[in-house]
Amino acid sequence: MTPTIKELLARCVSGKEPHHQVFTYDDGRPVRDIRKAWRKVCVEAKVPNLLFHDLRRTAARNLRNSGVAEGVVMKIGGWKTRSIFERYAIVDQDDMSDALVRLERRREIETLNRAAEQAEQDREQPVLSRPI
Repeated sequence: MTPTIKELLARCVSGKEPHHQVFTYDDGRPVRDIRKAWRKVCVEAKVPNLLFHDLRRTAARNLRNSGVAEGVVMKIGGWKTRSIFERYAIVDQDDMSDALVRLERRREIETLNRAAEQAEQDREQPVLSRPI
């Protein structure tokens, strides 16, 4: 659990007894059906057609794009098989373009590193002079 999530949940349970619901309205009534509350929040956030389930897909994509190992992403998302994970781990044109840019940068860095290593080796080798 991230510190942000922990803080948000702490606010949700602040002042409540252990047997109380975590998600409640301002007057303390428990949220029994999240769909209506979800729609309201999405409209207020100007994303009226966002499905709660879309967050799982977005999380998988963001984790993968952040460099998190796919096995770890699968555990976080609760996917037990690779085929199910693949349904959620959306790859779009931007992902593929970003991957190619990263590959090109890596190749450029490797080329620069090899050139620097060669220059260092050239400096370390003694210059042999020939008699005239």
